Amino acid sequence: MLKQFLQFKLSQKLSPQQIQLMKLIQLPTQAFEQRLKQELEENPALESGKESLDDPFEDDFDNSQDTYEDNETINADDINVDDYLSDDDVPDYRTQANNYSADDEDKSIPYAAGTSFTQHLKNQLNTFRLNDEERDIAEFLVGSVDESGYIRRELADIMDDLAFTQNVYTTEETIKQVLKIVHQLDPAGVGARNLQECLSIQLHRKQKNPDVELAINIIDHAFEQFTKKHYKKLIQKFDITEIQLKDAIQVIEHLNPKPGGSYAGNNRIVEHIVPDFAIRIVDGELELTLNGRNAPELHVSREYSNMMKGYKESKEKSKSQKEAVQFIKQKLDAAKWFIEAIRQRQQTLFVTMNAIMHYQKDYFLTGDERKLRPMILKDIADEINMDVSTVSRVANSKYVDTPYGTKLIKEFFSESMTNDQGEEVSTREIKKILETVIEEENKRKPLTDDALAKILKEKGYPIARRTVAKYREQLDIPVARLRKKI
Repeated sequence: MLKQFLQFKLSQKLSPQQIQLMKLIQLPTQAFEQRLKQELEENPALESGKESLDDPFEDDFDNSQDTYEDNETINADDINVDDYLSDDDVPDYRTQANNYSADDEDKSIPYAAGTSFTQHLKNQLNTFRLNDEERDIAEFLVGSVDESGYIRRELADIMDDLAFTQNVYTTEETIKQVLKIVHQLDPAGVGARNLQECLSIQLHRKQKNPDVELAINIIDHAFEQFTKKHYKKLIQKFDITEIQLKDAIQVIEHLNPKPGGSYAGNNRIVEHIVPDFAIRIVDGELELTLNGRNAPELHVSREYSNMMKGYKESKEKSKSQKEAVQFIKQKLDAAKWFIEAIRQRQQTLFVTMNAIMHYQKDYFLTGDERKLRPMILKDIADEINMDVSTVSRVANSKYVDTPYGTKLIKEFFSESMTNDQGEEVSTREIKKILETVIEEENKRKPLTDDALAKILKEKGYPIARRTVAKYREQLDIPVARLRKKI
């Protein structure tokens, strides 16, 4: 029996140059500068700056037919795009910090010189009278403090580690006693095992007065009611007035929940965002500019093109000369490819951002987020006749400097919903209104999600309670009970 099978396989293939272009488009300004620097270092046929004279390479190279074998031709077989653009692959530049200033070099930057947080704590132990065992335990505990200032490990685990790694055999009770010494170190609250203990340590170090005493009682004996903002229960439990409770809570709110953060923060590297575009309002009209660092002046090396020209004019062509000229030709090709890719990158970035700017013209003229139109990647892709993935590469990794601050471009995209007038409105607009309603609510009686849904419906946005809850969570706004104040 004869069976015939017909199988079609559709696969998208891109040339190496197209792949290079897509990767360049995705790079934000700072990463692009590093990529440019790398290319200049790796390809001697590529040079930066202006070329003072006409480049003879254009005519002599493009239209020439050299006399050596077919192996001079650059192998530019199509490459399956799936091998390069899998969604599971995360390019290196997306896992690195790319937004340092223009003067920074591309190298790992060590922590600032000075005393480490751990050493700062160990130095303070010298002011206490400790025996050898206590000192070993204290130094081990200090070494277990994380960057927020907490010891998050169980004492039993610490006891085991002391035995196995330090050859110190002790008891949990002894560790507890030494931990009390660690709790006396600065900053206040360091070495705590949880937030309750951290706040309690800080309160016990404060000068005592009625407000501090009440705050200590609340944290030590009614922490759960405090965190859940069950204020009526606290008033009944401690037989106090609302004003007394308010004063005690004010004391607690001025404590530091991360005592190690302020010290460790001094050694952290601050990343600076480099905007890829700038939008300004000039005479009532929007004006878009691309960061000049995205438009470098590049040209093909005159020395390398002259070497190619010299080979063409030479009568004798040895095997070694052919091999050398093959290398030169590859470098010249790569240089031309890169220059063209940079030009196309500039054009793609500008065209895409220009379309986004005009699509959201009302927002960029006013800064009012309620005027953001519903906009998805396809809207812009259709407008500029480019692929959705190209628009995504621009939007996901680029920033624009606006009169209202520096914004990530993808923030201007949002889904739409229909209001009670049958008009399409942006979900960003609804979120902004929701945020405003919550800001203006009575904090003594915060609005529930049901109440918020009802208010939004009255304003012309008929959305369900579960949708309100989703938007509220996306805005990092807690539930009504946790927004309550007295």
